[in-house]
Amino acid sequence: MTDSDIAAPTGAFDDSNPPSADLISDCVHCGFCMTTCPTYTLWGEEMDSPRGRIHLMKAGLEGAPLTDTMVGHFDACLGCMACVTACPSGVQYDRLLEQTRAQVERRHERTPAEKALRAAIFGLFPYPARLRLLRGPLRVMQVTRLDRALRRTGLLDRFLPQVAAMERLTPALGSRNPRLPDDIPALGPTRATVAMLTGCIQDAFFGDVNAATARVLAAEGCRVLVPAGQGCCGALSGHAGREDEAVHFAQRTVDAFDDARLGVPCDYVVTNAAGCGSAMKDYGHLPTDENGSADVRFSQFGHRVRDLAELLASLGTVAERHPLPLKVAYHDACHLGHAQGVRDQPRALLREIPGLELLEIPDAAICCGSAGIYNILNPEPAAELGETKARNILATGADLIVTANPGCMMQIATALERLGRPLPIMHTASIVDASIRGAGVDELLGRT
Repeated sequence: MTDSDIAAPTGAFDDSNPPSADLISDCVHCGFCMTTCPTYTLWGEEMDSPRGRIHLMKAGLEGAPLTDTMVGHFDACLGCMACVTACPSGVQYDRLLEQTRAQVERRHERTPAEKALRAAIFGLFPYPARLRLLRGPLRVMQVTRLDRALRRTGLLDRFLPQVAAMERLTPALGSRNPRLPDDIPALGPTRATVAMLTGCIQDAFFGDVNAATARVLAAEGCRVLVPAGQGCCGALSGHAGREDEAVHFAQRTVDAFDDARLGVPCDYVVTNAAGCGSAMKDYGHLPTDENGSADVRFSQFGHRVRDLAELLASLGTVAERHPLPLKVAYHDACHLGHAQGVRDQPRALLREIPGLELLEIPDAAICCGSAGIYNILNPEPAAELGETKARNILATGADLIVTANPGCMMQIATALERLGRPLPIMHTASIVDASIRGAGVDELLGRT
């Protein structure tokens, strides 16, 4: 059967927005995607490569059943989109994967253990207020070193490896988590008015990154509005195939950032988390009716979304930078580099800092293994990818790691600790803020 013969969705998929036959036909099976695919590099299995998964999608459209084996290959994908960057034919694998995962979530019966784990993840992670409630108990565990004692027993790793992965990924928590005011004036003439997404993990565990982001924006002449009614943007749900949930969170986000609700027209919506930015820019592809069409407001919203580095590059920076004589390895978060194509802008920001030496990481295109909730659902391959990334970073001889996504920060820090070679890791916003403030190297390297 030829690509043109792929007809009505039967077999594995139902009629509601199945993987597109037209998008599938774009794949010419050239194999350029293979060397950039994390799971193919791990296992060398054709069906765990992008073209292999596309073959399975086509088979599903042609009538093949949605078996446990087929679902396993779809679940094993990190959704890192390195294949999209590598593909010379412009295959929209990101779109195909989202369509397929939504079908899997509707049509595949997961085991009770899988259902319980996913229910726990999606009952917690997309809700910043619930995450903030965990800060206290988690900090007590860290201060008393109960977390390390628990790890030494090996009990969680043996009986609840996904829970062990969650515990191990928890970043070091300070005694307080900065919260932002609703309206932060620009320092000097106002060059733009922006509304800032505070996120979920970022808000609960990396409030210092949000505070640094707001300070940098203000220093660069931006009035920063922080919508009080915002919550999860829906990125985790959308990437996991929970389509209705993703649409719900998207609608709430669009409403929270509406100019009428803010009371001030905004030029841009700014995010400092790669996965969130990718999802919000893609709102226009979320199906909100029975025909698979999206709300026009979703597309309009997506056009206003900018990553922090992307916005500052377009505005041009004006705030004075103070020297930071450091060797810095920059890690491209997959959903910033591959999904959004934002690669040069963060590097340009770092190069503006006097004394900073920017280092490139070997095999930079390969995912660190974080991938949203992948490192929780699939802790073993995620750990292997994380350690490979950590070794490549160590090979640069860097003093400090910089990246632009909370998931990457947690994943890489955990991998380095597992190797016994911890290094400081910072968000792009934090190091730019440190340079603007005139912070010293000792502060950044944790020597004070």
